[in-house]
Amino acid sequence: MLAGLGWTVPYSIAVAEQGLFVDIAREARAEFSPEVQLSFVCGRDAAERILGWDYGRAGVVEEMLNEFELLVASREGHFEAPAEFRHRIHSLSMPSGHDLVSSTEVRERIRRGEPWEHLVPKEIVERIREIYS
Repeated sequence: MLAGLGWTVPYSIAVAEQGLFVDIAREARAEFSPEVQLSFVCGRDAAERILGWDYGRAGVVEEMLNEFELLVASREGHFEAPAEFRHRIHSLSMPSGHDLVSSTEVRERIRRGEPWEHLVPKEIVERIREIYS
């Protein structure tokens, strides 16, 4: 199951050198076959930034979403993808009390040696520990 989300599809978790989703997707494409579906998990706030960013030219969001799908967690508010992107952007429901959880918070807690395991699905705790230790 994918990160405790109830999915039964095969998946991989990896670390990338780049920070933008489109760059990460292109880096992943070099490692996986072209048929592999790439999906990135982000919070509502990040999805809104991605969709609202001024990229300097039209069509950039469409190009990015041809490379990957977004799985959007409803952090601090509901997210609904614009109609034209609903085939590539999917909402994830979050358990109560997890609105303020972010990957940044988890990484910061790990860096400071503070408890963090309760903030992520138990299915990926060991993998996160491997990546960030």
